[in-house]
Amino acid sequence: MLKNERFEKILEMLETEGIVTVKDIMNKLGVSDMTIRRDLSELDKLKKIKRIHGGAQSLSHYKTEELSHLQKKDINISEKKKAAQIAAQFIQKNDTIFLGPGTTIELLASYINSPDIRIVTNSLPVFNIFQNKEEEYEIYLTGGSYRKRTGAFIGSITNDTLKKMKIGKTFISVNGIDNNSVMTANIDEGMTQQIVLNNSQERYIVLDHNKFNKEDFYEFYSLTDITGIVTDSSIDKEVEKKYSEYTMVHSN
Repeated sequence: MLKNERFEKILEMLETEGIVTVKDIMNKLGVSDMTIRRDLSELDKLKKIKRIHGGAQSLSHYKTEELSHLQKKDINISEKKKAAQIAAQFIQKNDTIFLGPGTTIELLASYINSPDIRIVTNSLPVFNIFQNKEEEYEIYLTGGSYRKRTGAFIGSITNDTLKKMKIGKTFISVNGIDNNSVMTANIDEGMTQQIVLNNSQERYIVLDHNKFNKEDFYEFYSLTDITGIVTDSSIDKEVEKKYSEYTMVHSN
């Protein structure tokens, strides 16, 4: 079997299983241990897979370790900026908006330049962005239990506060969307976002194109209940077509 054929078969296995072992691939392809390990190393260098001990993991398989706010800051920054710039166009004078946690939403906050809106957030970094602007904004920061990993306030105090609010437009970012599932790494954060989405007239997910077809630990919402996805123009057209069956996709 030629190398390119092996690569194709390995990627197909990972697409189906998420994680495969060297032994699984050997049994499937009928080639040596050394050949498989060499193939996996090369695919990892090509950024087609993630090499793990004893095998490989699909890049679309959910991560077992949640990245910190600091670690996420410089990942896919240009794509995040483009998505945030598009999302900013949805915000109009006299809107009441909710901005969730996440580096993409922080970029969105930085692009908002009209003080004639009401802002609710459970993100300390988002709150600080508006505090550092010259204009004076009407902004509400929910209290609650502070989660340093993402800079978000969560828990019963946060949720009870948000249950009492009616929001015009909510903008959140997520760790992954896969078919109709909207997912994040932390149950408490997911529950908080679920509450505010349910209390919103318009619901937007803002993310870079790398978050499509990605899983994470906790599913907290359905795409069919989302007003629209806002992403960057690098999204694959087939992927955009797929997710347009669930909701509107805005990419330019």
